[in-house]
Amino acid sequence: MQVHFIDVGQADATLFLFGSYKILLDAGDWDNKDVVDYLHSQGISQIDIAIGTHPDADHIGQLDKVVSQFEVGEVWMSGNTSTSDTYQRVMEAIDSTQTGYEEPRMGDIFDIGDLQVEVLYPASISGETNQESLAFKMSYGDIDFIFTGDAEKAQEQEMIDSATNLEAEILQLGHHGSNTSTSQAFLEAVSPELSIYSAGNENQYGHPHQEVIDRVRNVGADLYGTDAHGTIMVTTDGSSYQVTTHENGEIKAGQSNLQEKTEREAESESAVEAGQDTEGQCIDINSAGSEQIQEIIHIGPERAQDVIDGRPFQSIDELTEVSGIGPSRLKDIKDQGIACVGG
Repeated sequence: MQVHFIDVGQADATLFLFGSYKILLDAGDWDNKDVVDYLHSQGISQIDIAIGTHPDADHIGQLDKVVSQFEVGEVWMSGNTSTSDTYQRVMEAIDSTQTGYEEPRMGDIFDIGDLQVEVLYPASISGETNQESLAFKMSYGDIDFIFTGDAEKAQEQEMIDSATNLEAEILQLGHHGSNTSTSQAFLEAVSPELSIYSAGNENQYGHPHQEVIDRVRNVGADLYGTDAHGTIMVTTDGSSYQVTTHENGEIKAGQSNLQEKTEREAESESAVEAGQDTEGQCIDINSAGSEQIQEIIHIGPERAQDVIDGRPFQSIDELTEVSGIGPSRLKDIKDQGIACVGG
């Protein structure tokens, strides 16, 4: 079996190839086509199961294109919904292609060829999209992989408390290496030999966080990240495994207040500095979808969801109530000139 941890920047996408089977776990970010391009580069035309661990745009971003452009047998999702355009496009693609749709739950076990897939989470859903990410233990012979999406420490503890055997050779770090996830207790329960995270180079969230890097290394696990190593491939025959990387970078902690702006921020700032007319581009933070809100400087997928959750706002100044937006970032937002407040 080959497991490709695809380099999709500050997003997630993992491809499993074994026998005649193909499984895609998450589908990158909404504003790119790198997942689709990668699948084409591998000569893939058919996917047995395409999974969206949760409805964030950096996990199901290209799932609509995957469903539309490839022959997909089934789509698995958590069942939590979103008001984002990305989510709506995914559901429309599933409906228009009449692709099978499932919402697996904790305790479900699926035998797919030689791969056993055990659902670790959630048992039920309540609308907490990140926390209730689909989580899996995938076993190919004696080699086990664990994936938890953006689940956080409390959900990791529930997995531990479920008495499921969580030991696995390979662990994908939760939430892109964020300190919201990968608790010491979870690491000890999994006892991985190899840990892999997916994050964008110099991303605005500071992933991976130093404390997570330290915890992983303290348990003796090898650590790889797509920001440092590009696409990472694990090949296994069911008794041993090998790791191949496309790049040979150095793992280092991110910074949440980067001096360099993200590409989206830089483009927005350039437009303002060049005096480009931004009239007619008003993005109403009280009604815009996640993708539109992310056009505002300093706002990525997670912060866009925080904006949506914080509605309604009486003025742009109230954006300082959103985590990570302080006075200096508020000034940048105002200078950009495209954020506005409607009813």
